[in-house]
Amino acid sequence: MPYEGSAGPEPSPGTDATRLIRHASELKRFSRRAFLTGAGAASVLATDMLLTQRVQTERQVHKVLVVDDDFAQSYFPNASWILFPGYKTSWEEAQWILNSLRGTLRQRGQLAAVGYSNLGLDIDQLVVAVIEHVRARNLTTLYFYGHSFGGMVATQVAARLLELHGVEVAFIVLDSSPYSKFDVLDQSWFDGVVFLYERGFRVPSVLRGGYELGERVVHKDERTWQQILDQTLEQLSPIAPSSVLIQSESAYIYHFDATRFAGQIGDARMAYIGNPRDQTVNYETAHQSWARTFAANMASSELQTDGALPAHASPGWNPFVYRPILADLQDEIFPLPGGGGRMTPF
Repeated sequence: MPYEGSAGPEPSPGTDATRLIRHASELKRFSRRAFLTGAGAASVLATDMLLTQRVQTERQVHKVLVVDDDFAQSYFPNASWILFPGYKTSWEEAQWILNSLRGTLRQRGQLAAVGYSNLGLDIDQLVVAVIEHVRARNLTTLYFYGHSFGGMVATQVAARLLELHGVEVAFIVLDSSPYSKFDVLDQSWFDGVVFLYERGFRVPSVLRGGYELGERVVHKDERTWQQILDQTLEQLSPIAPSSVLIQSESAYIYHFDATRFAGQIGDARMAYIGNPRDQTVNYETAHQSWARTFAANMASSELQTDGALPAHASPGWNPFVYRPILADLQDEIFPLPGGGGRMTPF
């Protein structure tokens, strides 16, 4: 009989024990699953944080990144190409560009690229990194490859090397390089990025994704959707250039004055290559302005990267377009002894 005020029969001890065992079993399964999930997520997060910290620490200085090539080192022990990467180009992408052009560029020298510091672009420190690389490898012949805005940097570095160290660059390739800020077709970013940077505001990296995606979608006719996705994701990875570096690059383009370096690069030969369909830099005004200001140095300013996609400075995406152009330039300006144009790797 149920006692007075009870809601029903009193549960048996056996029923309580069964219920407790079932709950304990479920709790055990849940706890193990939750623990493993949480531990896995924590491990991934910790690894990402450690990688990001390591990358950011390593990239606080300008560095010359060597792309080893046994053929070039054997035949050209005292000559080297140095790539100056374009706007927002990571250390890895700079080396990828060199590897894409390796078969052609190694016909005249070894291969190296500049990795810009995540603390911001500093030409003085960059010149130090380059001259230290030159001395460490006993280089006597330098070829510069200016990738997009890297052509501006390459020209200034060439002038500073000659002025400060007496080192003359033999050749500067300007790949779709703007001559000034007025050659940049999308001027809107100057209003924001440079304005904020020069007033001490630093754009948080977490805001970069939407900006990168939007910028690339605006120029989607230059890129495939796969390229848009790849480039956007790259800017969100730990290896991407910092927001501070990108802002400093923007400010550099904004204030660049090529006339300061006219007559300051010695006997260096120059060549401009680009694409009339370029939607980032005005090809016509850029190549004409470079040719006019550096008339004494310009060996070629009419070569075009027809068929390249994107049309703007894309040797990594279109090596088969770029290699013949660069090979012809090398053969014409720096012919090998005996009249041969190309050497066969061993």
